[in-house]
Amino acid sequence: MNYYNQNPLDEIKSFFKRKTILSRLIIINIIVFIAVNIINLIYWLFTEQVNNTMTSPVISWFAVPSDISVLLSRPWTLFTYMFLQESFFHIFFNMFILYFSGRIFLEYLSPKKLLSTYIWGGLIGGLFYIIAFNVFPVFNEYKTLSIALGASASVLAILIAIATYVPDYSITLILFGRTKLKYIAIALVLIDILSIQKGNPGGHIAHIGGALWGFSYIMFLKNGFDINNYFNHFNFNKIFKSFMKPKSSASTHYTKQRSVSDEEYNYRKKSNQNKIDSILDKISKSGYESLSKEEKELLFKMSNKK
Repeated sequence: MNYYNQNPLDEIKSFFKRKTILSRLIIINIIVFIAVNIINLIYWLFTEQVNNTMTSPVISWFAVPSDISVLLSRPWTLFTYMFLQESFFHIFFNMFILYFSGRIFLEYLSPKKLLSTYIWGGLIGGLFYIIAFNVFPVFNEYKTLSIALGASASVLAILIAIATYVPDYSITLILFGRTKLKYIAIALVLIDILSIQKGNPGGHIAHIGGALWGFSYIMFLKNGFDINNYFNHFNFNKIFKSFMKPKSSASTHYTKQRSVSDEEYNYRKKSNQNKIDSILDKISKSGYESLSKEEKELLFKMSNKK
C-alpha cells in the first residue's frame, strides 16, 4: 500500500481524526515537545545569567541519566525519556519515521503490538545506554553528567520490527525510488553503529538497543513465541485511556463479550479480510495448489468460522 498517493494534508487530517494508538503516540510526543519548550523558554527568561550549556530542570528531571545512583532516585526517567525531545528536527525526524513505519506495522500486526514495541524498544534502548556508560571505560569521564532523551530507540524498534516481519515491503523514497524496508533498516542500524565514536554515543547505543528489541521480538513471534504474553501485567494501553473516546453502554457490553477493545476487534477483522482477499486473488491467478500450507489452513479456518 502506498499512502503517499493521497493528498498529504488530507491524509494527515484523516489520520489524526481516527485516534489510533499510533496517532496517540505521535500526539503525546508533540504535546510533550511543546510543553517542554514553553517551560524551557520561561525558565530561560527568568535566568539572570544566560548559559547555553545549562540543562533545564525539566530535562534533568525527565531525561534518563547514565549515573545509576541518580537513576535510582529518578526511576521514572527510564520511561519518560522516550517521549522527551527538545529539538524541532529531532522530533520531526522521529515522528516522520514513526508515522510511516507505524502505518506499515498496523497493516500486519495489531495496535497492541505496536504500543508494546514502542515502550519495550524504549526501555531496552535506555538500558543499553545505561549499561554501556557503566561498563566501557571510555565513558567514565561523562558517566555522572550524561543524560539521554528522545523517541529514537522506540521508533527504531518499530521500524526494525516491521522490516523483519515483511523485509521485502517496498516504499518510495524521493532520492532512491522504490526501496525495500530491509535495506532501509540495515542502513539506519549501520549508521548508528558507525556513528557511536563520532558523536552522541549514548543516543546511538540506545538506538541499537531499540533495534535489537524490534528484531528479536519479531523473530520470536515468527517462531510462534509472543514475548508480550509474558508481560501482560504491564498493560500499557491503560496509559492511553484518557486519549480514547468514551464508549456507550452498548459498546461497552459488546466489548466485554468479545474480550477485546473495539480498535483491536476492528483491526483483526480488517486484517483477516485482507488476508482472505489476497488468498482468493492468488487462487484466481494460479489455482488452489499454489497456496502455501499456512494459506490453506487460514482459508479452511475462516470458511468454517460461521
